[in-house]
Amino acid sequence: MAILDGRGAPGAPAVQWSAMTLPPPSASSRPHARRGSDSRARAKAPVPATAAWREGDDAGARLFADVGTFDLEAGGRLPDVRVAYETWGTLAPDGSNAVLVLHALTGDSHVVGPAGPGHLSAGWWEAMVGPGAPIDTDRYFVVAPNVLGGCQGTTGPASAAPDGRPWGGRFPRITTRDQVAVEIELARALGISSWALVIGASMGGLRVLEWAILGPESGISVESVAVIASAAQTSGDQIAWAHPQIGAIRADPQFRGGDYYDVPDDQGPHVGLGIARQIAHATYRSARELDERFGRLPQGGEDPFTDGRYAVQSYLDHHGDKLSRRFDANSYVVLTESMLTHDLGRDRGGVDEALGQITARTLVVAVDTDRLFLPEDSARIAQKVPGAQPLRLLHSEFGHDGFLIEFDQLGPIVTQFLAERAQV
Repeated sequence: MAILDGRGAPGAPAVQWSAMTLPPPSASSRPHARRGSDSRARAKAPVPATAAWREGDDAGARLFADVGTFDLEAGGRLPDVRVAYETWGTLAPDGSNAVLVLHALTGDSHVVGPAGPGHLSAGWWEAMVGPGAPIDTDRYFVVAPNVLGGCQGTTGPASAAPDGRPWGGRFPRITTRDQVAVEIELARALGISSWALVIGASMGGLRVLEWAILGPESGISVESVAVIASAAQTSGDQIAWAHPQIGAIRADPQFRGGDYYDVPDDQGPHVGLGIARQIAHATYRSARELDERFGRLPQGGEDPFTDGRYAVQSYLDHHGDKLSRRFDANSYVVLTESMLTHDLGRDRGGVDEALGQITARTLVVAVDTDRLFLPEDSARIAQKVPGAQPLRLLHSEFGHDGFLIEFDQLGPIVTQFLAERAQV
């Protein structure tokens, strides 16, 4: 298991200082009808076939670790897995201050730092990680990996298969447990035998729960975990919302069965990926926010009674287009399908039995308006984990995305949880 630097060169230090925070809308950003030309008429840059990081691209703040070959839960083997990750802070001599941050579906390892060479987006959790932040990098050594199957440097569909071509549609089916197995090997490669905290939200929270069981089983201590806006088991409702997203991508004629990496700009599956994001984004926000922020207002300069859009439709179009310029369609499918496999109780006697096996100090946080990961999903975790604190609720108008917005609430909760650890 080799540690590599940002260019993939072996032997570099394992520690190096270095998808997306959505701020609440201001009154001035509230859409309103206005005269003028159709807002869709403005020229846009071509959409790349993929926004995946690929070998030879600027590595930015990424480091890399080669962690070997893995037998997958669904069968088959995945050879030569490489993990892209970023770190902040300094590992204590006794290794007692390591924190693992796990990203959500379209996030990546770039938790902190500006957009720029190698990074299409600025850090997605900058208010939570850094000097003096709730996860204080003056005290803690923070590691954030890009997940297995992702598109920002860790082995995924855009990576080269053994034959030298991108995996594309041949990339094997992976599960949440496969992803954590890879992260366990990353920890070993970094010389980390204990995590002071493993924290993640949404898809990241699924992996936090698996870490709480698989980590100790693998000889890596997990002292504390924080599970935010997540669940112990993917629900039928979540599977239902995922189904048309996956279908939209696969139905795009330019998806080409997942083999589109060498096509010109504007000829990749950006339409299907954009539609998938629009479906997902509607579940990330609350009904109240969408109604109060947009209501039935038309998009400026457009007439919904002819071929124009309502403002909320324009908003979803914007987010669909934005994701298609910073993500990869294959990774979206692979990661969404991995989330559908999530069931902490599989082969462990059921969810409640599995939650009862968690020995880590546990913080569980929900968003009160979340309609994707319901507060009752979080309440179940808090009730069944022996070391869990009472469920904490973020009060938010923004639904599931509250974990990316309500830092004035989430920050103090995490700060207090870590302070209690220090007292213990």
